[in-house]
Amino acid sequence: MKIKKILVSQPQPTSEKSPYFDLAEKYGVDIVFRPFIKVEGLPAKEFRQQKVNIADFTAIVFTAKTAVDHFFRLCEETRVTIPVTLKYFCSSEMVANYLQKYIVYRKRKIFASKSGRLIDLMPTMLKHKTEKYLVVVSDVNNGEDTKLLADNKLDVTSAAMYRTVSNDFAPDEPFDYDMLVFFSPQGIESLLKNFPDFKQGDIAIAALGSAAAKSVKDAGLRLDIEAPSPEAPSMPVAIDHYLAKSNGLPE
Repeated sequence: MKIKKILVSQPQPTSEKSPYFDLAEKYGVDIVFRPFIKVEGLPAKEFRQQKVNIADFTAIVFTAKTAVDHFFRLCEETRVTIPVTLKYFCSSEMVANYLQKYIVYRKRKIFASKSGRLIDLMPTMLKHKTEKYLVVVSDVNNGEDTKLLADNKLDVTSAAMYRTVSNDFAPDEPFDYDMLVFFSPQGIESLLKNFPDFKQGDIAIAALGSAAAKSVKDAGLRLDIEAPSPEAPSMPVAIDHYLAKSNGLPE
């Protein structure tokens, strides 16, 4: 089946240099950016119920830009003064660079995984074994990152600072896609919530990360595209390979 219309379940990129726009032009496909889920910050009152005092920690662990936003939001709302000595450990260079939105980058101690995986930052974190680590997570976090640090004998606590909720479709909103691209298990849950009688048929489904891929399979759906992989380190590259085959064009 030739792919003509793709739903990417993320907000539309702010940069015109997004590889998704390159794919749309290369293959003549219509790419629609429409999140299945949306993020809501936990109110300060609800955050305080976790009995976590941000000021007690000397190092913060971020695995997403969303976590960065809500950490600094809650610091402001709870009137926590962030010391210049605070260390930041980020699961990717993209997340680390995003910190510039809130702090003077060159004046802080910031560490980032070059692979995009927190486990590859572990050697650096073990050089800072005396730090008290706070992992910023969502309310549906599976605890893997916190467990990883704890298993390596680091002093670690996790705190939920935001939640994900279904971004429901309007009754008259069209759903005529040839491919659906997901980035989290919550996206799959939202699909089935919005369309309880969903039949996949010829619709291709793509998933980024093992958790999202597992959710697709657990829902009894067919997983056509999975990233990252040795051949496709990112979702746009994985889609590129798939479109080249299905649309009969060179990669």
